[in-house]
Amino acid sequence: MIAAQELHTDFQFSQEAESQWSSDTDFEDPDGKDAKTAKGMAAKKGKKAPGDKAKGGGARKAPGAGRVNGHHQENGMENMTLFEVVKMGKSATQSVVDDWIEAYKQDRDVALLDLINFFIQCSGCKGAVSGEMFRNMQNSEIIRKMTEEFDEDSGDYPLTMSGPQWKKFRISFCDFIAVLVRQCQYSIIYDEYMMDTIISLLTGLSDSQVRAFRHTSTLGAMKLMTALVNVALNLSINMDNTQRQYEAERNKVIAKRANDRLELLLQKRKELQENQDEIENMMNAIFKGVFVHRYRDSIAEIRAICIEEIGMWMKLYSDAFLNDSYLKYVGWTMHDKQGEVRLKCVSALQGLFYSRELGARLELFTSRFKDRIVSMTLDKEYDVAVQAIKLLTLVLQSSDEVLTAEDCESVYHLVYSAHRPIAVSAGEFLFKKLFSHRGPEEEGLPRRGRQSLNGGLIKTTVFFFLESELHEHGAYLVDSLWECGSELLKDWETMISLLLDEPAAGEEALTDGQETALVEIMLCAIRQACECHPPVGRSTGKRVLTAKEKKTQLDDRTRITEMFAVALPLLLAKYCVDIDKVTNLLQIPKYFDLDIYTTGRLEKHLDALLRQIWEVQDKHTDIEVLEACSTTYHYLSNEEFTIFNRVNIARSQLLDELVDKFNRLLEDFLQEGEEPDEDDAYQVLSTLKKISAFHNAHDLSKWDLFTSIYRLLNTGLQNGDMPEQIVIHSLQCTHYIILWHLAKVSDGSSIKGDMVTLSKQMRAFCLMCQRYLNGINNAVKEQAFTILCDLLLIFSHQIMSSGREQLEPLVFMPDSSLHADLLNFILDQVFIDQDDDNNSTDGQQDDEASKIEALHKRRNLLAAYCKLITFNVVEMNSGADVFKQYMRYYNDYGDIIKETMSKTRQIDKIQCAKTLVLSLQTLFNEMLSELGFNVDRSTSAFCGIKELARRFSLTFGLDQVKTREAIAMLHKDGIEFAFKEPSPQGPGSPPLNLSFLDVLSEFSSKLLRQDKRTVHTYLERFMTVQMALQREDCWLPLISYRNSLQARGDDDTMSVLSGISSRGSTRSKKAKPATASKRKCPEAEESSCSSSDAVWMNREQNAQTPVMMHSPVMMHSPHLTSTVLRDPKKMRPEDSYTGAYSMPTEQLPHQPVPLQQQQQPHHHHQAAMDYNTQVTWMLTQRQQAEAHQQQERVSMQYAKMRNHMQQAM
Repeated sequence: MIAAQELHTDFQFSQEAESQWSSDTDFEDPDGKDAKTAKGMAAKKGKKAPGDKAKGGGARKAPGAGRVNGHHQENGMENMTLFEVVKMGKSATQSVVDDWIEAYKQDRDVALLDLINFFIQCSGCKGAVSGEMFRNMQNSEIIRKMTEEFDEDSGDYPLTMSGPQWKKFRISFCDFIAVLVRQCQYSIIYDEYMMDTIISLLTGLSDSQVRAFRHTSTLGAMKLMTALVNVALNLSINMDNTQRQYEAERNKVIAKRANDRLELLLQKRKELQENQDEIENMMNAIFKGVFVHRYRDSIAEIRAICIEEIGMWMKLYSDAFLNDSYLKYVGWTMHDKQGEVRLKCVSALQGLFYSRELGARLELFTSRFKDRIVSMTLDKEYDVAVQAIKLLTLVLQSSDEVLTAEDCESVYHLVYSAHRPIAVSAGEFLFKKLFSHRGPEEEGLPRRGRQSLNGGLIKTTVFFFLESELHEHGAYLVDSLWECGSELLKDWETMISLLLDEPAAGEEALTDGQETALVEIMLCAIRQACECHPPVGRSTGKRVLTAKEKKTQLDDRTRITEMFAVALPLLLAKYCVDIDKVTNLLQIPKYFDLDIYTTGRLEKHLDALLRQIWEVQDKHTDIEVLEACSTTYHYLSNEEFTIFNRVNIARSQLLDELVDKFNRLLEDFLQEGEEPDEDDAYQVLSTLKKISAFHNAHDLSKWDLFTSIYRLLNTGLQNGDMPEQIVIHSLQCTHYIILWHLAKVSDGSSIKGDMVTLSKQMRAFCLMCQRYLNGINNAVKEQAFTILCDLLLIFSHQIMSSGREQLEPLVFMPDSSLHADLLNFILDQVFIDQDDDNNSTDGQQDDEASKIEALHKRRNLLAAYCKLITFNVVEMNSGADVFKQYMRYYNDYGDIIKETMSKTRQIDKIQCAKTLVLSLQTLFNEMLSELGFNVDRSTSAFCGIKELARRFSLTFGLDQVKTREAIAMLHKDGIEFAFKEPSPQGPGSPPLNLSFLDVLSEFSSKLLRQDKRTVHTYLERFMTVQMALQREDCWLPLISYRNSLQARGDDDTMSVLSGISSRGSTRSKKAKPATASKRKCPEAEESSCSSSDAVWMNREQNAQTPVMMHSPVMMHSPHLTSTVLRDPKKMRPEDSYTGAYSMPTEQLPHQPVPLQQQQQPHHHHQAAMDYNTQVTWMLTQRQQAEAHQQQERVSMQYAKMRNHMQQAM
């Protein structure tokens, strides 16, 4: 039997261990240094050690004698191992275990060997333990042998493999161990052989360095421990029953006492006690040998297994395991770095707190680790946070005194979380805390109404909502409480009573703020009941409603309509002058079932509602209230319902009054010779607001408002003293007029000539907006800009899409002046510092909220302009002024600018690249104008341009083939820009923009190898021979850019010979056998490279770009040789890369002229050869030195590689 300290019947550890674990440091020693293991287990008296069990046991039966491999031979599964049977899962676990037990009774060594190989194979090991190994080797030696045969390179083993088969295998593996112990619990597990061998094997495997062994054996050992806990629990129950029977028999009078029964019960209790001691020794060995070491394993899955199982032990056998000696491991592991392990800790504790009896025994643990549990509600893993909140809810149910007010408040605010599962869990906690306690005085209260129990609970909800000062989202609060408190939130009758009924004697009435909060909560509850989905920001995707949910939705909507059709006019009458309440109340009708007005004979209440809406719009000028009135009319005036005529008449009467009043006021307001006073301006503005709000949802074309409002706008431009708000709402109303007119023309419901009228009105209005865009009032300019962007987008060429070619006369494209005005507005109003935005606060305190609101407004303006770029309304190169601000305003607008770059690249890669380089050139010119001609590349301005280029380069992605043409064109434009302006210091000095090549080098890594050579050749066309030989600091941009164009792994030495690119390499063929074997470029591949070059070159030629094009007749790229190795007299100009380009007929204004073109045409060939002869001696020494150094490097590399190959062989 396993050597372990004798345990007491109540399953307590030794006195030494008990004193260590029950001390004040139980929860302070996460390393568990005092825990003792049971790995080197020696045998108890008269029992063999595990390693000696099979020794001297006599001859063993062959595996095939009587039974194959220790299990059944049915259903064609002969000669299959135990692992294969369990993996297939075709046989019931019970029958597999029964067959193994039968084989064990016949020959326990053969059966046990089969079981050992089962655990080895479940770990993914291909090796197997032979009978000889089992007889002659210790467990440690067997494990070492199996480790040597284990192939861990794949990293996969049965417990980690994906797929339904392996998921089922894990379940079958655990079930097999549980059933095996259950079937052996009455005899075999006490034979001092099977369990000793299994525990010793699993303990040794759990200490292996091989993850698969450690993981599989830990799972097996923990499941074995759980099965033994069940056995121990059964033994404990039997012992208690036997003890009661013994006591009952002994308490009988002597005459009736059966002594033989007493002796039998006493003997049975003794046997049970011995079995209990043996089981506890086994559990002690597993706990100390496996759990104590593996609960802090480096693998998270192994730690999670340990914590999950110890939670099962404490729940199943609480008398033995539910104490601080075991709970401390769960407490320590709650600080684990992996969310999976923390989740298992919380789940284990939930299983304990579900029972009030067990929860009462966790007082000390809760006091020690309560703060950690509360902090886990903010865990970065959402699943852990959800379960932590549920655990606190269980703690709250077990005892109200454990959690303090501060602990509860840390959970309360989570009802406003954007993550719905967290919010719902927090809502359940809040509901349990605030609404679940009922006193005896509340039992006799009515079920509905102001004096009902729900009335008090609704007030509590309102108080909580108001106390959450940092959160003003009533929809989030309602959604959090919906699953646990929907019955309370659907008690709209009580809510209406709280708003309309007078308070009873002694009852405190609701304040104005509380009534406003109650109206908002009531509206949110109505929306939740009718829409049946979470609010915006919490949506978890579309969910199909079940039949039961649909029926509940229809029933709720019917109740809402019947209840609020009567109550809503009364509520509007009571709160008619309150903006917040009226705005929310007017949103309720859109959730009505309008048929009920007719079927329920509620027409008089509909008339009352329409009268109240008229009263509200007459008394209010707030835009939110007016828009709510307009939306309500729009919903009620649905032609599908019978109430349409009634609503339409009321709406027409209202609009007639508004338009007549506006025309009358406008005539008085625009009378010549009279200066309008403030009262007249206020009357015009209030009426204009109402017309604009109703025009948003209703077609007012028949009132022909365009002429009068256009006249008002024109007068404002002429006089320049028009009030700001009148202009803003006039522009908005005219915008609505244009859009409604367009809708009629698009539908084909317009009459002849309407399209011409619309075109004239639209163009006149755009011109008006452009004139206001050049004004001085920022608010008016913002409104004009927004409307212009919308109109340009709507009336762009895309208006003809979807078969609407008849709308072609309406297409309107901005001219250069309008485009310039739009761009200037963006630069002046959007790309500004926060402190410079004087319009953001409107005279109010410049607090954080106003800054955020101003930033949001500027982001909308920038997005409106960027849409014009992405939809080809304005030229793509106009985005350069936006793209250049990418780094400076990255925090504010980085996402918008990046998305714009992405969209433009999808439209035209080459044009997008040209725009990016144009933005860099613009910044470079601005830097020159500020700092002068002498560019210091260490300045912050230059570093900023280079960093912006690096960011631009990253946006091209990793696929160089897709962006090949765009990157090449970017380099072409950048090279031309660098050599465009000559040096102001005269000849011999670098060009003015030469430093731009340093910026351009950020894009060199995006070029393909063959494109680098082509770009380098194009660069040489702009260089003179003096430039190639310069090494001063002012020429470093050119040097670094040329170096960046050297293809990676290419050992070519590039030289510049008046446009001729040659290969300066003097390496012999013997110096590069290694590189030649690795990488060969045959003639066919070289030809394909040249063809690839032709793709993007020819595309640029098709675009009629005057430079950097292939000639019409394509030639293969010639192999380059150094001028040192090649006779200058044999070199022809057409051998060079120059022949691959069609040279421009005219040079750029300040472009240096290569020497070849400086010669006379009739001396062309001779001039080239004379030039080669002249410069060859200048380059010979340098090229020879470089070639010699290169040869040495290659030789060293070859020798090193040869040495490595010899060592490998």
